[in-house]
Amino acid sequence: MKVVTIVGARPQFIKAAVVSRELRKESTEVLIHTGQHYDYNMSDIFFEELDIPKPDYNLGISGGTHGTMTGTMLIKIEEVLIKEKPDAVLLYGDTNSTMAGALAAVKLHIPVVHVEAGNRLGTKTNPEEINRIVTDHVSTLHLCCTKSAKEFLKKEGIIDSAYVVGDPMYDAFLYYSRKVGDIPSEQLEHLSGEKVALPDQFYYMTCHREENAGTDQTLTEILEAMEELDSPVVYPVHPRNTDRVLNIIKQRNLKNTICCKPVGYLMSVFLVNHAKKIVTDSGGLQREAFFAKKQCVTVFDYVVWPETMKDNRNQLVKPDKNDILMKLNMEQTVQDDDSFGDGQSYMKIVKKIKEIGEKR
Repeated sequence: MKVVTIVGARPQFIKAAVVSRELRKESTEVLIHTGQHYDYNMSDIFFEELDIPKPDYNLGISGGTHGTMTGTMLIKIEEVLIKEKPDAVLLYGDTNSTMAGALAAVKLHIPVVHVEAGNRLGTKTNPEEINRIVTDHVSTLHLCCTKSAKEFLKKEGIIDSAYVVGDPMYDAFLYYSRKVGDIPSEQLEHLSGEKVALPDQFYYMTCHREENAGTDQTLTEILEAMEELDSPVVYPVHPRNTDRVLNIIKQRNLKNTICCKPVGYLMSVFLVNHAKKIVTDSGGLQREAFFAKKQCVTVFDYVVWPETMKDNRNQLVKPDKNDILMKLNMEQTVQDDDSFGDGQSYMKIVKKIKEIGEKR
């Protein structure tokens, strides 16, 4: 069986790391990297650290408007699919790469397998929501991370093709947490290029969404909240936000945040496991905080993963200093939870993919 896997962004690399390892035991996988994440620390290092096979095709598509990016991906992915003639196309998540891959495949009558199917925010103002909906409604097989995702699909009339398999992000987090242990995989590098020592105690923050990091006002509120915390904050900065962050830090004379260059996945896993608490606007990191039993606040308007919201373990906050500090200091209850599966979703995913091959 030949499967074309399409990735383009960091979370997709992580999921592919565990699924591809299992898939390649008995099937042929052709890996397409669209190039959506183009910076070395945002892409190349992930393939190296996670031992993901080098992409068979790197399309080098990044930047531009959503339409430009998605349209260019659609053209280039279609060319590869016509050449490779796969039995199925495997997609992850909700990026432009995901939707472009789904559209290219379905128009060529190639079965589409969507991992992380059924996630919904409930608003079409979010571009990733459009990607999710379109991908799900042209997919052949819907592999859900959680029961709530399957319920969303049921409401949209997608029933017989939907299965709860667990979250490959959880598989990866468990696997690489054991690999990393208590030793940092790299040294932090300040935005200025200087090496930075990791404090014994720290908070871990990521902030990349346009609505949070795209204006001085919102990002200043977030950074000023970090200034009030009782330990330093480690903040790997997305490349497009570097200038804005440095200007705010200088203007406000903020001292408590270590603004560093993006870190690899293994280092991020270490930071999650050893941080006091997590502040993020990332759908992936809020899950990892949940996996690591760390309290988290998510700077976002919508619930992405309802399962993480139990017992104040993850709370939505506005980009507002007082709201962030109030909820970050709320009491938290941590209990064992299997909402994201048993750490072996990759086996269930590959089994379902093979069933498609047997039917063709």
